[in-house]
Amino acid sequence: MTAGPSEAEEPRAAHATGTLTLAGLPIGNGDDAPPRLLRALGDARTIAAEDTRRLRRFAARAQLRLGGETGARVVSYYDANEARRAEELLSELQAGRDVLLVTDAGMPGVSDPGYRLVAACADAGVPVTAIPGPTAATTALVLSGLPTDRFCFEGFPPRKGRRAYFADLAGERRTMVFFESTHRLAATLAAMAEGFGADRRAAVCRELTKTYEEVRRAPLGELAEWAQGEVRGEITVVVAGAAPAAVARTPEDLAAAVAEREDEGVSRKDAIREVARELGVPKREVYDAAHR
Repeated sequence: MTAGPSEAEEPRAAHATGTLTLAGLPIGNGDDAPPRLLRALGDARTIAAEDTRRLRRFAARAQLRLGGETGARVVSYYDANEARRAEELLSELQAGRDVLLVTDAGMPGVSDPGYRLVAACADAGVPVTAIPGPTAATTALVLSGLPTDRFCFEGFPPRKGRRAYFADLAGERRTMVFFESTHRLAATLAAMAEGFGADRRAAVCRELTKTYEEVRRAPLGELAEWAQGEVRGEITVVVAGAAPAAVARTPEDLAAAVAEREDEGVSRKDAIREVARELGVPKREVYDAAHR
């Protein structure tokens, strides 16, 4: 009697589903790859990759064969095809096959593809696990020299409406972490200096874990001037939160401050933003006080 197909070659029993495993490739230095990630890449049968070419280059440098001797099926999974591919991968998982999802320079779902597939798996009752890995957000945070006890990740700022966007965040007390592209960095730092104040402490972290890693710590006004020159590489910006108001502000105080600016010809919307920024008070609190 011949042996039947191995578990690795065939789907599991009809009642069992596969497991989705999330993993991120190193953000710069390939030596940061944990052993568990390398084993997962070597054992995987299906790998969904944000960039299949980068994945294969990483595997070649690590002297690793994807999927081991039998090889892995490698499919692309990026912004443009995420919705369609998520459906395909979910069907594969529901058929009992495991899937490994990897993204470039950081964890899936953190400003990278992955959210749709994870949400679909959660809705369908398909198990999801993760190989803890790198993210530029927390790496930059701990290098910034700014408070780390409370922070928020804001991702990429919008391309349009930066001024209003940062004005809305002016009262945020937590340290804020942003991603930004090199060609928009100067404009973003200038908008931050306007929205948060030129004296607000910040750090621009460039090429983290790579040969030319740089962390530049300075007030936003100085960083905006520096960024007018040529700045290359992957960028993460960390900005200090608003300082607590030195004196407690009552709703009446806030409403009066807004009214004073309105008397000067400033629109109510802009007046609320200005008061929130200058007093270090959440915009919603100022809005509520002005509309009592």
